[in-house]
Amino acid sequence: MKFLDQVKIYIKAGNGGDGSPSFRREKYVEFGGPDGGDGGKGGSIILKSEENLNTLIDYRYQQHHKAKRGENGSGQNRTGKGGEDLILKVPLGTQVFEEDNKTLLFDFNKKNEEYIAAAGGKGGLGNTRFKSSTNRAPKKFTKGTIGEEFTIWLQLKTIADIGIIGLPNAGKSSLLAALTNANPKIANYKFTTINPNLGVASYDDKEITIADIPGLVEGAHEGIGLGIQFLKHIERCKSLLHLIDVTNLDLNESYNQVKNELKSYSSKLLEKKELIVLNKIDLIDEETAKEVKNHFAKGKNCEIMTVTTLEKKSVSKIKAKLLSYVS
Repeated sequence: MKFLDQVKIYIKAGNGGDGSPSFRREKYVEFGGPDGGDGGKGGSIILKSEENLNTLIDYRYQQHHKAKRGENGSGQNRTGKGGEDLILKVPLGTQVFEEDNKTLLFDFNKKNEEYIAAAGGKGGLGNTRFKSSTNRAPKKFTKGTIGEEFTIWLQLKTIADIGIIGLPNAGKSSLLAALTNANPKIANYKFTTINPNLGVASYDDKEITIADIPGLVEGAHEGIGLGIQFLKHIERCKSLLHLIDVTNLDLNESYNQVKNELKSYSSKLLEKKELIVLNKIDLIDEETAKEVKNHFAKGKNCEIMTVTTLEKKSVSKIKAKLLSYVS
């Protein structure tokens, strides 16, 4: 699934239709009175949260959105048809910001929530509205008002149930592919992943959304290696799977390097529930694997598991554990 967690779009609500200046024109009615109808209301731009969406990718290719204008009023006191509202679906967890990308307008926390991002213009008044005892044949009518238009930012606050984090080349993309139906690019070199990949893991008739977060490097919290952008992705995951290549010479150094970047960016990231997984366990013998795991586990109070993406049984154990993290 292609992923986009921030996008700027332009929205324009429909203008209201104009009122009609019509007069009755009937045979044998010499002085027909006013019969101009009102204009229809312009369509609004409505954002609606959708539980089954996980990305804003659709808005990359269509960034301008306009609702229909209201129709003009007409004779015989007929009101113009209102413009149809334009409903834009966004993922649950989307935040709406003003053009400055700082001022929060709305936060979608519930499914099927609706937010009127741009209100349609009001319909104009027909001349019938201005008839009075002193003015029996008013020619006055009003035009419809202009619909609101804005440039806004959409940002995903939560992108996944589980975020897979770790150093570059730890095997995050391979694990995502093994756990889910995602098809991330996989290669044996650093920075294969430059944008998060999303996948959905099914287990016991339940689904878990998993994000493969690009690898963190030292100085990420200062922007090195697009680090700030990647750290924002981590911030938007509910829980974390910290993947470590078991063949690294110093597992604690690998682990602490990532943890230090999280802490330097925001101490709140350290409060997220974390599962540590030692990857590529098939590359060392069973006895060595136990020793490595036991030595690494000293002083850590989170759960530690091992995995090889080449064995279904090993991957299934990880799936089951992740399910307990989001249940």
